[in-house]
Amino acid sequence: MAARLCENDSGQYHGTHARQPVEISYMLVLIMFGKVFLDFFMLQIKPKPVKVSFMGYFCISVALLDFTVLLSICFIFCFEDFALWGMRFTEYHICLFTQITSLTYGILPYPVYLVAALDYYTTVSQTSQFPTRARKLLYVFAVVVIWISTVFCTLQVPAVSRELEVQNSVSPSQCPLSGSLQSHSVSCAMLLLLVTALLARWKEVTTMLLSARLLSFSSQPVLMFPYVPNNNNNNTTCLKRQLLSRLLLCFLGTWAPFVVLQVVVLLLGVQIPAYVEMNVPWLYFINSFLLAAAYWCRCHDVELTEEGWCTDPFVSWKFCFMPFNNESTEPADKPGTVIVI
Repeated sequence: MAARLCENDSGQYHGTHARQPVEISYMLVLIMFGKVFLDFFMLQIKPKPVKVSFMGYFCISVALLDFTVLLSICFIFCFEDFALWGMRFTEYHICLFTQITSLTYGILPYPVYLVAALDYYTTVSQTSQFPTRARKLLYVFAVVVIWISTVFCTLQVPAVSRELEVQNSVSPSQCPLSGSLQSHSVSCAMLLLLVTALLARWKEVTTMLLSARLLSFSSQPVLMFPYVPNNNNNNTTCLKRQLLSRLLLCFLGTWAPFVVLQVVVLLLGVQIPAYVEMNVPWLYFINSFLLAAAYWCRCHDVELTEEGWCTDPFVSWKFCFMPFNNESTEPADKPGTVIVI
């Protein structure tokens, strides 16, 4: 599979590119600076403590790698032409490093999202706030293996290998950067699943939205959605249908701007470079989607405890389960509530 990915990406790499104009180098530095700022900002604003997960470790690795790339291209941009360890670096390498980073990020989505989905599916029913040391080491090992594998795959692209060996030749006026077909397909799949779920539960979602009330809970604003418990709550199909509506409200209530942005990008056919598209905010968006899918698939195994809801730093999923798992739920003829923070 890795070889096939490398072959696909090699077709997206456009020829040899030497020294870049100052304007292009300056633009790449500004873009990387903005991305690094956004990465660390998202890592800082999340509430703590957060249950350790594979996606959490990978988000940190992306932020650190982006910071390393930024320092490297800033150093080259400032000194322009210098030799280090027997290799001469010029402004041309700013474009080259960015191209290699873009190619590397372009083949990351599938393996990263697959590992994260398996992690959540196997751990979503566990209530321990912090995993064992062995699990932490496993997460670190998985992150390192994924990065090494993708970088190795990228460097095997023939065009990249030639660039690293030659490091000069012509001087075009632009620096082409490849997009990620994997991210594009993931976006399409997510939007298709969201639209399908909304169409399937449109009536209940609309009813809940029309009945929503804004209240104050623990000095914070919350939304209260009235509901009527169903007598068939013990039925697996009925439980999953009702849970799906609540998961949709929680997810879209938090990430609606990202969903709209994905719709606009896909409709307009905007080509976003892979090194920009793979960022911490996007990873947290995917994180919430994968968690919602895991909760829905394993709803009978999820326990309603405070320690079990710390994996997602931005969405409070626990209120989706209170009507189903709460032993003290009111009788069916009395309304209950589902609260989404």
